[in-house]
Formats: sequence, C-alpha cells, structure tokens
Amino acid sequence: MNLIFDIKPYAINDGPGIRLTIFFKGCPLSCKWCHNPESISPKVQKLYSEKKCIAAKKCIEACPNDALVLTKNGIITDLGKCKLCGLCAEACPTKAIEMSGIKYSLTRLMEKIEKERPFFESSGGGVTLSGGEPLMHSELAIPLLKELGKRKIHRCLDTTGFARRELFEKFVENTDLFLFDLKLVDRGKHLKFTGRDNKIIISNLKYLSKINKEIIIRIPFIKGVNNSIKDINEMAALITSLPNKPLEIDILPYHDIAKIKYQKLGDNYDEGKMSSPDETDMKNLETIFDSKNIEFSIGG
Repeated sequence: MNLIFDIKPYAINDGPGIRLTIFFKGCPLSCKWCHNPESISPKVQKLYSEKKCIAAKKCIEACPNDALVLTKNGIITDLGKCKLCGLCAEACPTKAIEMSGIKYSLTRLMEKIEKERPFFESSGGGVTLSGGEPLMHSELAIPLLKELGKRKIHRCLDTTGFARRELFEKFVENTDLFLFDLKLVDRGKHLKFTGRDNKIIISNLKYLSKINKEIIIRIPFIKGVNNSIKDINEMAALITSLPNKPLEIDILPYHDIAKIKYQKLGDNYDEGKMSSPDETDMKNLETIFDSKNIEFSIGG
C-alpha cells in the first residue's frame, strides 16, 4: 500500500522555487535521529497529543470498537481493539488524535498539484517526492513522476538512495534533481545508526554523479554520530571522488525536535549521545572541507 503522511504546499527548502512536497510513508532505514518518525513504518499509525486533549470524549463516543478510555494521563488506546479506522481523529475537536497515512490515487494527487501550478511557474518550483523513502513506493511514485514530466513540472526526489540499481534507474529516468542524503561513509557506523549497510547507497550516489544528474547532497551533521575527524575526512574524500561536482552540499545540524512526535506515537526517543554539533565540530568540518575545495552551506 502506497501511503502518504503529509502534503506540504509552499515548501521552499525541498528544491528550487516554491514547491509542493509529498511525503511517502515507509522507509527502509531507521535513523536514530529521524525527525519524521511517523515516516518509518509503511502502515497507518495513530498520533495522540495529551496537551491538546480537552477530555471532550467525542473520540470515545465515535469509536465502534470501544478501544479508547479516558484516564488521568489522557486518552489511552487499546491496540488490541483499535482497527485504525480514524473515526476518533475525525471526531476530536482539538485534533489531539491524528491519523498518519492516507492512500492517494494518481488522479487525486495531480488535482492537488495542478492547483499549485501558478506558484511553480512564477518561482521556478515544482514537486518534490520525500518521505520516508519514495523509492519504496514505485507503484505510485514512478507514474506520478512520469505524469509530472508530461506536464512540464519540475521533479525533485528527496532520497536515502537505498534501492537496487534496476529500480533506482527507473526513478533516475524520471527525476530532474536529487536531494541525496549522505549520513555516514563508514559502513559499520551506518549500520549501527540507521539499521542498514550503506554500500548500495554510496554506489547509487556515484552512479548519479557518473551520468551527470543534478544532485544536492544533504549531510545531517550530528555530534556523537558523524562529527569525528575521521568521519568528516571520509565524507570529504567521497565527495571529491565523484566524477561530477554536486550542485550543492548542504550541512544540516542535528536538532531534537522529533521528541514530540515520538511522544505522540507512544514511543520513547532514545537520544543516546547524540547532540547538536558545537563550535569545534563546525570548525573542523569547515577546515577539512575547505582544504578539499568543497563549498557548502549550513541548512538547506
């Protein structure tokens, strides 16, 4: 099932111009720092915010399976009874309960996209497929990219690059710009912090560069994960080894804003030793990248 958990209009950080960003639900990686934890599972999920709850009990009345109960800690859901129908979320007057994951048809998506066309045309923008990982959703994503191409709408793919080459090439044929995440070069550390080996990721990045596709590399920079001199040197070496220079290198300093979302999902956010890079970390990165003539920007 190809589920989408958010559609964001007027996006200005997901490629050139004003864009519509479509967030696909489901990702093969489970990054410890993921700021969209609701994007990892490919299934429908329920989010609950106790702070928004006013104990109206409308959700309890709407539930056909008697899966909800009001306690001193707010609404508790019996996961054994809950069928994730979403009626409780529809009934909640303060949106304390939200459902993450909606099935869209290609036709419905294109209707939403066409409404934004004036903004694309006036700003040089377009549509960005993000997630989660859009590479997991080829049944919908590839026809969508092809339709966008037919209608001359700029297509951007925000991706981890984790997909077998045969599938990846189908996306490459129908994408104008790649926002490519580079988290770690060390394979062991990548497996530790994301749950996946990065061999195929790096291979796909090199492939994109070899065929001279437009690439913006995004590096989440995290103290306790990839801020060591060794890690920075490895990233710099990989970037300079690419056959063609990326359009941009964007450094994305770590933040813990995802804590709130984990709470809404009923999960604990294990920050471990992760934290925002300090002045020394940023200086080390600047020194090493400058020595390799790698231009970069903070944010993006």
